[in-house]
Amino acid sequence: MTPPRARTWGRRGQTPVIRVRGRSRRRTSVAALCCYKPGEKSRLIHRPRTHLLLKGARKSFSWKDYRDLLVRAHIQLDGPIVVVWDNLNTHLAAGLKRYEAEHDWLTTVRLPPYAPDLNPVEAVWSLVRRAMANIAFATPDDLDRTLRRELRRIQLRPHLIDGCRTATGLAINPPTPP
Repeated sequence: MTPPRARTWGRRGQTPVIRVRGRSRRRTSVAALCCYKPGEKSRLIHRPRTHLLLKGARKSFSWKDYRDLLVRAHIQLDGPIVVVWDNLNTHLAAGLKRYEAEHDWLTTVRLPPYAPDLNPVEAVWSLVRRAMANIAFATPDDLDRTLRRELRRIQLRPHLIDGCRTATGLAINPPTPP
């Protein structure tokens, strides 16, 4: 006797999409910084933000949100910061560039256009997506809770953050004393 075929929610080869109606209409964004310093444990600093999906409301981080993340990192790391930005339009905003120019503790380097393989944070998102795959969240709060838990799991494992940098092939070369 042959076993019954498993039922699927979508056609073979297509990712099923489940829409949940009647729930709160909001979106969660997360910005993160992988922080590396020779001789110290690597760190992940992140900032989740919830956006209400109202007409005309912003659905992503603004340059001011990124500025606030940089200030938070500067305070936590207690020293100058070199930030390697990708070419996200918000990272290129005039307000953020002006802020970068006004603060000597902040140095920025731009990645070439579309170079996700050089960005360690992309590997962090890959770890988060892998951990959250195949989960149907009942509420947005369940999603947020799981997202925060996974980011915390990565924070507590500096070797994962080191692995994200190693995957890029980029090296940290501390300045040589004069």
